[in-house]
Amino acid sequence: MLNRSNDEWLAALQDTLDDQALADLRAILIRGLGFALADRLRADPEAAIEDFVQDALMKILRSLETFRGESRFTTWAQKVAIRVALTELRRRRWRDVSLDDLTPDEPDAMPVEFADPAPSPERVMARDSVMMLVQQLMMEELTDRQRQAMQAVMVNGMALEEVARRMNTNRNALYKLMHDARQRMQKRLAAQGLSVQDMLAELADQ
Repeated sequence: MLNRSNDEWLAALQDTLDDQALADLRAILIRGLGFALADRLRADPEAAIEDFVQDALMKILRSLETFRGESRFTTWAQKVAIRVALTELRRRRWRDVSLDDLTPDEPDAMPVEFADPAPSPERVMARDSVMMLVQQLMMEELTDRQRQAMQAVMVNGMALEEVARRMNTNRNALYKLMHDARQRMQKRLAAQGLSVQDMLAELADQ
């Protein structure tokens, strides 16, 4: 019975769990992730999707009370599954990379993740200038721990949960660490008559 109403889904998945409803939801999530991740999975995609769905089902069952009925239940469940899958894919991407490897020793060491697949010469110059300034500020204004966190999350795109785990801290403490780091960098930019918005606008105009 795949065409359940929202109330029917909730009733089947709460309290006494309906095995058929769980199997139906699993099938929906497998199909949805197959489409959503088609260009992201290479080796053994079926096994990867199965793992993601199992994790997503556990998260969905723990989060049923957060479903507000503003969309179809299956749409909400698929969004949860996609978030779970993307978080895990990011974690796997960085699994064998140490935080020390992500932190450049020199302010002009440019991160690979900012390479544009088809950049114009003007965009390359603007982006390089902005990123060199960012790296310089990180080297001069931040503590080693702040710089490590900012490099991993803001520059290289590592998941917050993964960075927090590797730095032996929690998500809230990492947020505070990065907030303080951004404040220090913004103060330095303001002293130079610049702002983060100015830097972003320079890139967007290219």
